[in-house]
Amino acid sequence: MKIAMMAAAAVLLAGPAMAQTAPGALQVEVPELPTATADPTCGGRAVLAQQAFCVSTTQAGIGALVDAYSEAFSRQGWQPGGGRENLVVYLKLKALNVCTGFQMLAFADDAREPAPAAPAYLAFAAIPGDLPCAAPAPAQ
Repeated sequence: MKIAMMAAAAVLLAGPAMAQTAPGALQVEVPELPTATADPTCGGRAVLAQQAFCVSTTQAGIGALVDAYSEAFSRQGWQPGGGRENLVVYLKLKALNVCTGFQMLAFADDAREPAPAAPAYLAFAAIPGDLPCAAPAPAQ
């Protein structure tokens, strides 16, 4: 799937529990994984904490955690639809050329030196509204 355009704003995705379901029409479950710990502060980033559900891990473990979440999202019908170095946008087809989406952002504390045991974070946030996407309608 390919995004024609992506909304810049994100909305609150989750509450305090680890296994999360987003509000409204967007249904994504962020599973509880043994190498991730819920972080309601999003690594001390207050603005991000108001918009996203975050987990923490180590910098050495972030790659494997991203892979594990990507696999879990794929089983829920979400497909990677774009992004950049530290951001993946996931899409799920709703209708002909219309998708719903959310984003997973990986980041670390900019004030700390990179190190395998240093904290790293993933933030999950919904993309509000419908997104245009180049894909056929799902079989019914």
